[in-house]
Formats: sequence, C-alpha cells, structure tokens
Amino acid sequence: MEPHERPAGTTDTERMLAEFCKRSFLKLWTYANPFKDDGKELCDVIAVFGGHVFVFFDREKQYADTPDVDLLLAWDRWKRRAVDRQVTTAHGAERYIRSGRRIFLDAKQSIPFPLDVYGATAIVHNIVVAHGAAEACKSSSEQNLYGSLAVSYSDVDAGVAPWPFHVQLERSKPVHLFDSHNFSIILRELDTITDLSRYLDEKVRSIERMDLSYCGEEDLLAYYLLNFDPAAQKCRIAPDEPLTGLHIGEGGWAQFVGSELYKNTRRVNEISYFWDELIQRTCQNKLDGTLGGNADLLRGQSAIYEMVKEPRFSRRALSKQMQDCVVNFPDDPSGLMRHVSLMPSFFPDVGYVFFQLRVPVALRQQPDYLDKRRTLLEVACGAAKNKFPHLNKVIGIGIDAAKFAGDTNSEDFLLMPCVEWPDQRRAHYDALNRDWQFFATPHMTQDERTVTQFVPPPPA
Repeated sequence: MEPHERPAGTTDTERMLAEFCKRSFLKLWTYANPFKDDGKELCDVIAVFGGHVFVFFDREKQYADTPDVDLLLAWDRWKRRAVDRQVTTAHGAERYIRSGRRIFLDAKQSIPFPLDVYGATAIVHNIVVAHGAAEACKSSSEQNLYGSLAVSYSDVDAGVAPWPFHVQLERSKPVHLFDSHNFSIILRELDTITDLSRYLDEKVRSIERMDLSYCGEEDLLAYYLLNFDPAAQKCRIAPDEPLTGLHIGEGGWAQFVGSELYKNTRRVNEISYFWDELIQRTCQNKLDGTLGGNADLLRGQSAIYEMVKEPRFSRRALSKQMQDCVVNFPDDPSGLMRHVSLMPSFFPDVGYVFFQLRVPVALRQQPDYLDKRRTLLEVACGAAKNKFPHLNKVIGIGIDAAKFAGDTNSEDFLLMPCVEWPDQRRAHYDALNRDWQFFATPHMTQDERTVTQFVPPPPA
C-alpha cells in the first residue's frame, strides 16, 4: 500500500486535517495513524515539513451534564479523559520523536515513515483537539459565544480544575489545546505551513516569557493577527518588554471577523489560491505517478517544496504578478516571443523567475520542444542570479504563453540552489545568455515590483 492510498481518517481531527492538507498542500507530508516500533499508535495525525513536526491527538468524550452530577465533578471527569490523558500522550510522543526511534505507517512495521523527522532538532508542535463539551460550555455562561474552552499557561499545577471549562496547562511543556469550534478556524485562517508554524512558534515564545490566558483560541488568534510588528515583519502576541502575564478576553474573534479589515483581507486573498492550484496540480501528479523530472518533493529538493513555504500574503502578490504577466503578453507576437519576470519571495534571498514562451505551432510539435523550453528556463534562472547576486535560491516556473497554448499547456519547475556561485558558473550562464539577454537591461533593479522584460528573439 502506498502512503497516499491510506484512508483520509475516521476521527474529526483526521477529516479536518485532510481538508487542511487540501488547502495548504501538506498532502504529500501528512499521514494518519502512524505507529511506533512497538506496534502501538504514535498519534492520530502527523505532518512533517521543513523541520517542523505537527503531532495531532483527537479525543471525543461526551460531557455528562446531568442534574444529579455536581458541575465541578462533571467537568473534572470530562477534562481528565478528553484533555489530561491526551496531553500526557502528547508528551510521550514528543519524547519518542526526539529519541530518533523509527516510525511506521502500519502496525506490522512493514512500511517505514517516508520523511525525516530530524529527531532531537525537530520543532515539535503537540496539538490536542478535545470534543464533547461545547454545548455545556456555551450554556454555562451568556458571555461564552461559541462554547470554546478557556486556556491558561502558568506554573500552577496543571491537574487542578479551579472552575469548569477552564484548562490550566504547563508553561514548561506547552501543548496547544483546541476544541471543536476553534480548531477549524485555526486551520482555515492559517492555511499555509508558514502561517501556521509562525503562529504556534509565537505562541510558545509568549508562553515562555509570561503567564498567558485566553477565553478561546480564536480570541488569541484575533489578538495575534491584529498585532503586526512592522520592524520584525511578523505578528506578535508578547511584546518585547517584560510582562508577568497577558489575558485575552471573550469576544475578540467575533469583533474581528465582523470588521472591514477581515472582510477585505478575505476578499483580496482570493487571487492567492491561483498559487495553491499550481502546487496542487503538481502534488497530484506526484501521487498519480505522472510527474516527470528528478525532483525530490518529499524531502525539500524541489521548486514545489520552496513554493509551499510561501505564506498567504506572499502567495497573493505572486499570483497577481503571474496573472498580470499572462494578461500583458502581446496579443499579436511575430514568430518567437519570450517574456521573463523576476518576482520576490517572502524570503529575501529567494527569487522566482516566471518564463513564458510563444513559438509557432510547428516548433511546439517537435519531440524535443519541452527540453528546449526547460533549457531556456535554466538560462533565465542563471541570468537572474548573475544580475541579482544576493539570491541564494532561484525558482523557475516555465510555461507556454497562456494566450496561445490552448488546453495543451504544461508547467516546468526548476530549483537552482546558488549559495555558492563560483566565477566558472557565472561565466557559464553569461555565455548561454549572450544571445538571449535575459535581465540584461542596465538600469533593471529588484525591488517590491516585478522585474519584467519582454525579450526579442536572438539573431538568426
């Protein structure tokens, strides 16, 4: 059985994770119900990407809210079964992962886990999703809008249950606790690997600095999204100045989603899913066994792997620039016409070369046409590195000019690692680019705008 043929999952967490993977393109890097080397399950879902290991634990326990049961006793019973036991299991799973012991996709240990989890150096995100108490929680207070669990991280004994529907967790070993309502919100709003990992990293950073409490994870998320630090170019929870504690009250999320800021963000993000569709098609080709080339999509040596890293707002800009390039391609090109653009990544040492090629139909039908197109894409990437030497990675995306390709278009992807760029390699791409003149305009600079160039054909 191939890894991608495994069931999507039977628990709420696994089904929601499947949807998350569909949006954030962790499909190639997510597995349900992995096993330890003793044949026991490690967790419900594990996702591994770029040194980050997301370990999910799902527990649904019906809350026993009956008149003959004391409220605090009913709460304590539910919390011990739905939360405390899963937290303990999560700590055990993290120790197992950091120990470097093997992980398998089946109980018989015949299918090894195909990804590197980096052992002791992994950034492990333990996530517990507890179901079953939402209605009881919501009915307990008019101020509780969604039935979300209140959570606090402190040095207080985590086993104490001071009042119902409030969970105390240890600061020294933070586990992320979600519930039926806010789990889907987190995965919907933070639907790229970078956005999700940056939120969880900032949350842990804040917990390490101070006592943190909030009435619902969605309220903490709203606080995070509204506190953007321009200097650090990231959202914050804890400020740099020392604090002893921070409490996020009820209603922050409800107010945020009703704001024009949120509505406008959702609206302008729509174009960004063009980038997602490009990745999704390639990932599906990998699963279907129809993907050509020698890229290792699973372990990071590929253009797609780098593209998955882009956060949502960066995907928005990249998608718009690509679509603008397609629209602005000349309507009446004569013979051969090339268009090349250099687009900035979220990561300052990474650049994207978007290359469109229009050739007569007779040339497109030649057996080696795609090989020639890939060669031109490589030349353009090398020329970009020569023009902008600060780039350590150049990612090429090549297509036939969409205005003329019809339904027969395809994409080429190229990853050019170029931290080391000796004079011999520079001279090699200078020579290849002598006729094509990609990025050869003297005044051309890389800034926040697309560096774009329509290139006439080389001399015959």
